[in-house]
Formats: sequence, structure tokens, C-alpha cells
Amino acid sequence: MNEQSETTSSITLEEVARLAGVSGMTVSRVLHDHANVSDQTRAKVQAAIATLGYVPNRLAGALATAKSRLIAVIVPSLSNIVFPEVLRGANERFGAAGYQAVIGVSDYDLAKEEEVIAAMQSWRPSGWILAGLEHTPRARQILREVRSPVVELMDIDGESIDMSVGFSNREAGRDTGRFFADMGRRRIGYVGGDLSRDLRGAKRKEGFEQGLAERGLQLQGEFTAPQSSSLLLGRAGLAQLLQSHPDLDAVYFSNDDMAVGGLMHCMATGIDVPSRLALAGFNGLEIGEALPLRLTTVKSPRHHIGELAAEQILARLAGQTPPLRHDVGYEFIAGQTT
Repeated sequence: MNEQSETTSSITLEEVARLAGVSGMTVSRVLHDHANVSDQTRAKVQAAIATLGYVPNRLAGALATAKSRLIAVIVPSLSNIVFPEVLRGANERFGAAGYQAVIGVSDYDLAKEEEVIAAMQSWRPSGWILAGLEHTPRARQILREVRSPVVELMDIDGESIDMSVGFSNREAGRDTGRFFADMGRRRIGYVGGDLSRDLRGAKRKEGFEQGLAERGLQLQGEFTAPQSSSLLLGRAGLAQLLQSHPDLDAVYFSNDDMAVGGLMHCMATGIDVPSRLALAGFNGLEIGEALPLRLTTVKSPRHHIGELAAEQILARLAGQTPPLRHDVGYEFIAGQTT
């Protein structure tokens, strides 16, 4: 067996073998799940693999030193329109340049994202696109070791591995908080999904509370649930929030899906929007524009973000030096729900 064909872009099979105190052939046997390896030896090899962040290269032989024409794209979800719009923008640029995007989905789970990264790295993609700046330590290690450009999307509030294209989620939330306060709202609540997984949503909530604090206000009530955001969760969440805090005069939702669900609750129960209760979301989805009352929201340029991410990678592959951080901004839309 050609042991060099088992290497990642920087960590080699031989390094794993040295750390584990075994031969390269033994490491290969563990990687290929051969039965004639003791449990103790297998555990030592697996521990060395985890420590070094080693990923086997499945493109062996003649392809072992070549990059593919694939771009790895890992997103948290395909169940709403946000990330498909990003993918469409990126794919248009990659397709024109002769590259193909390969999609992985993390389900807002950093451990699962790490697994997807490790699996995709074995196919030696020419570039990487990921959503957000937060990853497990091992995922960051793998991505820092690859000799391919990496672009993180939809956020600039933090340290990027390589390049980032997005906007400040904290500032988007902060602008909404100040907007509510400047509109004269004083008893303000929040409705969101699982913020331990939706980390950009958590940053917007943090910024929202900062915006309120700048005006001498604070949240009077909030509802969050360990579930992904949805219309139904937004509707049920607002109902529960108002049951415990009936005097609220404004509610900020983690995104437009949740806010539209909240508006449906108001319509079903006769709550006058916006005179009795103001509502605002985030994303600038088309459904928010199609409502009888246009939703107040922050619109992110998702298609453009995908295009720019692809252009950053293609520029780096062409030997150019694109900017490491690209802030695309956002548009605050004062709709009819406030």
C-alpha cells in the first residue's frame, strides 16, 4: 500500500504512527477497520488521529497530490429559503468557472458539522464555504491545516479561520432594539428558538438587548424553546409569552418565520398590530413582504453573499489576494407591523 496516499494536506499517516507508537501499516489497518488489530492498539491510533486532526485521503494513487474541482459547502439547514439563496449565488459563480459545489448539512449541530468537514476533506476539495464563525476545535484545526481557501458566511462578529463574507448580527439586533425604543415602545419581549444552536440568532438577541440598554430599557419577558424556528413555534411562542406578560407592547423575533407565526397569532386572537403590539423579525424573506401588513425586519443580501464567497475562493485559486473580511451590510426595513 502507498502510505503517502493516505495523507491529508499536511498531517501524514507517518505522523499518526509515530504519535501512536505503531507502524504505518497498523494505522492503515485501523483506518480500514481490519479485524487483526487489538482494541488497545486501535484506541491508541484513534487517539493520535483525534489529537493531530488527521483525515485520510480517499483520492489515492494518481490523484493523491491533486485538488479536485469540487467546492465543499456546509450549511446548517436547507429547510428555509435563507441558505438555498446563498447556495444559488455561489453555484452561479462556481459553475461558470468549472467548479461544482458539494453540499453538506450540519442541522445547527457543531459536532455534526465536524463530522461533515472530516468526511468532505477526504475528497480534497479546492475550497470551503461554511456558515458562521463558530466550530469545534477539531473542525477549526482541520480547516486551518488544509491548503485550500476557506470562507465563512453570514457573520463577521468574531475571528475567521481564513476569509469571511457577511454582516454584523449583533448590529442588526442592536438597530432593531433602538428602533423599538425610538418608536416609543417600553415593554418589549423576545421570541426565539434554540439559541444554543442558532448562534447567529443568539448574537442578534445580544445586540437587541444592547440597543434597548442604550435607551435605558431591558427585556420585560422572553420565550425560547429547544426547537428549530418555524411559523408554528413563532405562533405558539408569542401566545405563551403574552399569557405570562400580557402588557407587552412590542416583540422581537429571532427571524421572519417566527415573526410571521406571531402575526398569525395576533390575527387569530384579535390583537391589533401595530397599535396594540409591534412585531419585528430578521432576514427580509419574501413572505414578510406578502403579508397584509408588511413585516418590519432586517434584510440580508443572501444571494450576493453567496456570489462574493465564490469570488473570494476563485480569486485565491487564481493566485490573487482578496480581502480577508467583507462586510456586505444589511437593510433595515421599517414595515407596517411597527
